[in-house]
Amino acid sequence: MSKKQFSKKPKFQKKLRQDIQQIFTDNPKSVFNYKQISGFLEVSDKVLRKLVYDTLLGLVDDGMIQETARGKFKSASNQQLIEGVVDAARRGIAYIITDSFEEDVFVSSNNRGGSIHGDRVKVKILKKGRNKKKVEGKIVEIIDRDKRRIVGTLDVQSKHAFLIPDNSKMDVDIFIPTGKLKNGVTGEKAIVKITDWPESAKNPFGEVVEVLGAADSNDVQMKSILSTYGISFSFPEEVIEESNKVNIELDPLEIKKRKDYREILTFTIDPVDAKDFDDAISVEFLENGNIKLGVHIADVAHYVTPGSALDKEAEQRGNSVYLVDRVVPMLPEHLSNGVCSLRPNEEKFTFSAVFELDNEGKIKNEWFGKTVICSDRRFTYEEAQAIIESGEGDHAEAINKIDKIAKTLRKNRLYKGGLEVVSSEIRFELDDEKNPISVYKKTSKDANKLIEEFMLLANKKVAAFAGK
Repeated sequence: MSKKQFSKKPKFQKKLRQDIQQIFTDNPKSVFNYKQISGFLEVSDKVLRKLVYDTLLGLVDDGMIQETARGKFKSASNQQLIEGVVDAARRGIAYIITDSFEEDVFVSSNNRGGSIHGDRVKVKILKKGRNKKKVEGKIVEIIDRDKRRIVGTLDVQSKHAFLIPDNSKMDVDIFIPTGKLKNGVTGEKAIVKITDWPESAKNPFGEVVEVLGAADSNDVQMKSILSTYGISFSFPEEVIEESNKVNIELDPLEIKKRKDYREILTFTIDPVDAKDFDDAISVEFLENGNIKLGVHIADVAHYVTPGSALDKEAEQRGNSVYLVDRVVPMLPEHLSNGVCSLRPNEEKFTFSAVFELDNEGKIKNEWFGKTVICSDRRFTYEEAQAIIESGEGDHAEAINKIDKIAKTLRKNRLYKGGLEVVSSEIRFELDDEKNPISVYKKTSKDANKLIEEFMLLANKKVAAFAGK
């Protein structure tokens, strides 16, 4: 590829513009001509020097720099730039959501600079707006669009295609050459990335990243929703490979470093449709009439080490996402539903808060540290509730004992001004095809409150311990 051809590439032009801007930002009081700027950039080719000069003139037009004399340039003294995210509105106008101002910055349709809803941009604040009560700006640079993915429906023609975005704030369709369709057909949902938006074009250019399938499919609709909000329903290959290398069998040397709770009665209480069990309760009756209660949390950090591909992916996701018919876990299923799930009759590494409690819930002793456990039973909330109400069933003595203590803890906590949130959760019953067939309200009962109370106790005491 010749230098002339290379210079016409949009990514090169964008990088050149950014580099030139940075020179003036670093030298706000200096005056440079295009030859000096070319020297800073180590550009000697005549064609590229011409491009440097044209870029300088473009920056002058955008108000980013000023031309003090013919061919001489310096940083614009009145330049005020802020960063923000485009929130598109009707008739082509937009607002920039930014921390720099209390109110959003208004951008007229002719000052959008080829931006689309959701883009992170740099905005020049104009001296005068049409409405003096509003802060008005002009978008001068699109900072982050390369990673943007847009979900919509394909409309395929004989020589080209368009993606019609699902998001109504995306006020422009995306042009897709037929060679970039990945065999997508009209009516199918697809994920597209924008590759270019030439100044002469009415629509941005894009290519299909993934064809999701028929728009009337429940699975496709769910994936569309996830993709619209930037939530990936799959993991990068590197992350999957790293996850699969984790051995579900426990390291004997690591077991020796931990307190061993494998012989202590331990169980989980979770929703009926739960697949990942990340917390468990252990109960041990003591000779003095007290109980030793352990709150055990899966020790994910033992497997997800700082700086690893798993760690970076988890940091980017931040949490698991729960939809009506599925869960998108923060970590691959081998970890979330396997290695780190406190399933019954499987030895697991945990981090624990252990309390000696009397019948009134007063803490006599406490301990925090790494443990190894083996859950004896997995209860659903409904099963645990039935045991609480009837007094009969598996481990009924332990469950009813800690339920009474939990109720005492709750009573004391609320008396001291603790927060009580009373709400009903709407749940759907699904058929084998994951279609909703009925809806019902899920209310919080004693079994739910039991787990909540001991999780609160553990968190409070760990926070106090760390604070000291």
